[in-house]
Amino acid sequence: MGIECQIHSTSAFHRHFGVLARRPSAMHEGGMDPVRKARRRRSVLYVPAVNEKALAKLATLDCDAAIIDLEDAIAPDDKDRAREAMRRFFSARPDTGPDLVIRINPLASEWGLADLDAARACRPRAILLPKVDTPRQLLDLDDALDEADAAGRLHVWAMIETPRAMLNIGAIAELGRDRAARLACLVAGTNDLVKETGIAATSDRRWLVPWLLQIVLAARAGGLDALDGVMNDFRDAEGFAAECAAARAMGFDGKTLIHPSQIEPANRIFSPSGDEIAEAEAIVTAFALPGNEGRGVISLDGRMVERLHLDMARRVLARAGREFSSGGR
Repeated sequence: MGIECQIHSTSAFHRHFGVLARRPSAMHEGGMDPVRKARRRRSVLYVPAVNEKALAKLATLDCDAAIIDLEDAIAPDDKDRAREAMRRFFSARPDTGPDLVIRINPLASEWGLADLDAARACRPRAILLPKVDTPRQLLDLDDALDEADAAGRLHVWAMIETPRAMLNIGAIAELGRDRAARLACLVAGTNDLVKETGIAATSDRRWLVPWLLQIVLAARAGGLDALDGVMNDFRDAEGFAAECAAARAMGFDGKTLIHPSQIEPANRIFSPSGDEIAEAEAIVTAFALPGNEGRGVISLDGRMVERLHLDMARRVLARAGREFSSGGR
């Protein structure tokens, strides 16, 4: 019965959007797709689409992005109301404020197709697809978006929150190297990973850490951003700061949040320090000096500095919101 349901849902998806065979993908070697220009993702706040008061406040918040949620935060009987509230918000949204991302329900669910219709009409920065188990789900979403967004400006983010996703994480992240696939970010769904696997949810997340590191590794291999999962107890400021520091040490670009009080510490902890910025600027400036542009190794303040350090310096400046000199991606 499960297989029949899956086949039926997939058929409905293709009928709804008139999806044809996927076009050949345009691969690129290393580097970042020009459309996916580096953006800060230190603080990404979930906001239920039905919470119109919270939506109205978004323009005043200092989070880097907000995820307008049509999925877990919305009860089944409120799905239609949530879409209508989201449409009203996007129709009157200000030019300022955080990047906006919409989390839809899985395409195979009873709400997925209606969510996708509403989301793509709103033209957010990205659509976040939950319960991603395989690359095929992302390719199906991309094919549907191609029907309405030929310029490719609408990105896709993927929730990594199931055992199957963890087993397929390399293949999922590889879509980041395909310009046609739109994938720009992996989002850890730590609550679901705990629920689906039965591991102990300890304060130090010791049993989750191996999977979190896998998400970061896969994201880097695919040229993608990686966001850590939420911390449920927003009143535990000390614990939240510790979790942010650990996530940054693991290599995450930022953290998903459930309360505005978490924005400031996330922004502070995921931002480079003054010393890190100064060192990065010195490296970029040194490689830009006449005679150094084509060199693989230079000497800076008595240290050997390679081009890999230049790439790292550029990433630091991107995280700091700084422009770097010529040659930056």
